[in-house]
Amino acid sequence: MRDGNEAKHELATVHYCTLVKGNAVTVRRYDDERDYSAEVLAIFEKFKQGGVKERCEVLRESPDMNHVEAQVLQFVAQLYPQPFTKLAVFCAQHADFLEPTIASFDREVQFYLAYAAYLAPCRAQALAFCYPRVTKASKAIRCDDTFDLVLAHKLAAESAQVVCNSLQLNEYEKLIVVSGPNNGGKTTFARMFGQLHYLARLGCPVPGRNASLFLCDALFTHFEREENAQDMRGKLRDDLIRIHDILAQATSDSIIVMNEIFSSTTLADALFLSRRVVGAIVELGSLCVCVTFIEELTQLSGEAMSMVSEIDPAEPAVRTYKIRRRDADFEAYAMSVAQQYGLTYEQLKERLEL
Repeated sequence: MRDGNEAKHELATVHYCTLVKGNAVTVRRYDDERDYSAEVLAIFEKFKQGGVKERCEVLRESPDMNHVEAQVLQFVAQLYPQPFTKLAVFCAQHADFLEPTIASFDREVQFYLAYAAYLAPCRAQALAFCYPRVTKASKAIRCDDTFDLVLAHKLAAESAQVVCNSLQLNEYEKLIVVSGPNNGGKTTFARMFGQLHYLARLGCPVPGRNASLFLCDALFTHFEREENAQDMRGKLRDDLIRIHDILAQATSDSIIVMNEIFSSTTLADALFLSRRVVGAIVELGSLCVCVTFIEELTQLSGEAMSMVSEIDPAEPAVRTYKIRRRDADFEAYAMSVAQQYGLTYEQLKERLEL
């Protein structure tokens, strides 16, 4: 405290003037020059007529200096070396003054405040958030009316409707196999599952209501990505290497999210490889969400639970984006997709005849 007071006292003795002429700024010691501020204000006071609206803009004060201010301060330090030397010595002697917990809080609270601001548009659309109950003792999980946070933030900005889904996994169930037609929300569901557990680990409120989540030791994801021409690896080989790395690091307390693995190979090869990978995950005991076009994976293990993206029964081409817990129906809905894009036999025949 004494060192700080001494440094402040030294700095309080610093008085300087800045002379601005064109683009030139001159800094020199204060030499008892006359202050004309009071006289200027007194001159203009007589022109004042009643109350006027304040039109001065309040400038935001930033802790950072611009380049001009920094240069001025450098000149002032040259004019008054002793006080600034005292300040430099004080900073060097007390560089570790800030308590580590306070320093950590100062950094981390900025993330949580930014996260709260990110949620604001979603809350304005009456979307629910809650603090989940987390545990390492049970892998039974649940969350009602949950959703993909990134997608919801985008839709909320556009005042568009967000489709919510509910999720429940019993204690003995370790694998969620999500199947159904394309563009039905399966990938969004997988992202949502990962977001729930990642945000829960950070201590943040999660999208949805009544959430009970497993406190995993690590979260691994495998989503499709573009081929990298630099590594000279094909897509199938890249998938295998990435999944191998995941299995080498994952434990029974990990969560693995996989989205349509082995989609670049034949159905027979994809089925064979998927069975091996999913079997290894089940044996390991990790919680897993697997989005797949191979419905047979739902029958791979008694620990597997099937969820299906649904369509509008009246119009098979229309997706509801609802993901419900039920047995896979082994329907690809290829005809409805072809009809949506004008690619059925009759549509092509009609177009070719024209």
